[in-house]
Amino acid sequence: MTTQEANDRLLNDLRLVVRDAEDLLKATADQTGEKIDEVRTRLTKALSGASTTCERLQERTADAAKVTDRLVREHPYESIGFAFGAGLLIGVLLVRR
Repeated sequence: MTTQEANDRLLNDLRLVVRDAEDLLKATADQTGEKIDEVRTRLTKALSGASTTCERLQERTADAAKVTDRLVREHPYESIGFAFGAGLLIGVLLVRR
């Protein structure tokens, strides 16, 4: 799994958690009580933080992809050599086990 795929999976999971939490808040809207109000307040703050984190992660992933693309285009032979070396190293390490 590449870093991009891992970030995409994390981003999708985070979106699902936010959506489920929002649904939970809506479902308990008619519930009253001091403890429920406290939990709803904490959940609302956590959702806000998760949404912000989700947006930042998406921006950072896009920026990293753009930088990587630019570097590979500027240095194609070095990129091929690096990928070959990394693959060779991983292959040697796996064979040793």
